[in-house]
Amino acid sequence: MQKTLVVLAAGIGSRYGGLKQMDPIGPSGEFIIDYSVYDAIRAGFNRVVFIIRHDIEAAFKSTIGGRVAGHIEVGYTFQELGDLPDGIAPPAGRTKPWGTVQAVLTCANAVAGPFAVINADDFYGRESYAVLSRFLDTVTPEADEYAMVGFKLNNTLSEHGSVTRGICKSRSDGRLEGLVEASGITCEGDRIFFADAGGKRNDLSGDQLVSMNFWGFTPSVFGPFAEEFREFLQARAQELKSELVIPTAVGSLVAKGKGSVRVLSTSSKWFGITYPQDKDGVIAGIRALIGQGEYPDNLWRKSAGRPATPRRRPSAQ
Repeated sequence: MQKTLVVLAAGIGSRYGGLKQMDPIGPSGEFIIDYSVYDAIRAGFNRVVFIIRHDIEAAFKSTIGGRVAGHIEVGYTFQELGDLPDGIAPPAGRTKPWGTVQAVLTCANAVAGPFAVINADDFYGRESYAVLSRFLDTVTPEADEYAMVGFKLNNTLSEHGSVTRGICKSRSDGRLEGLVEASGITCEGDRIFFADAGGKRNDLSGDQLVSMNFWGFTPSVFGPFAEEFREFLQARAQELKSELVIPTAVGSLVAKGKGSVRVLSTSSKWFGITYPQDKDGVIAGIRALIGQGEYPDNLWRKSAGRPATPRRRPSAQ
């Protein structure tokens, strides 16, 4: 069965000022995205599709794409501002595409089976890919049964400032009921809290599951997503910065009964660079995992056409 990792990378050049300015976080020059593909291969994914823009195509293929192409089948799709349904045009002055739902829709003809969707610059951890891969093995391409990997809140915080997270509300059967966006989540000592609209501090345990934009879908999602995107454009196409993002569209599908979403829990620690000061912590986190034998010090060292194998430390006797 084809099992595809879809990587949302169309914004990567804008965020980093060009691919060549991306900061490596691995000891052999690896980016976060390298670790994502490596973990997906280990979890049984056999294809990766990068969603990029035409203006970064050459740079992307010569760096990231070129590194992984010898280890997994690689495909590309392109997200552009003007790629809209017939009869709809972007307003004058708009410069950015329309969000992650538009990005996913570019893959409608590029995936043939269950697929995962991730951010290009988030580190999700090996267990997260394994958990989602096992779920995708249980669904058929026609099923409207999807999944979201939920991370424990205290595994997604920054030491250098507040964060915004979508806190999961789950039903008793483990399916997603909704996502509550909480902004300004702050950690002070042992206390985690956020302030509501009235300024009241609300304490959080840190055990809440939150969305970090790690999803599992089947091709059946493309039709409903296309409908959601058209409805969004009909209402907001003349706005200069509005976007339709995956959590919003998924929430709408769940509310309309057009799909169900299984919330999958992982104990993996999420790494990301929310603030510039986070970079050193990400580098240290990767090095710690290498020291524990989770990753080799060079992910793509050639070894019979396969990624390098991590060296596991022997267990204590």
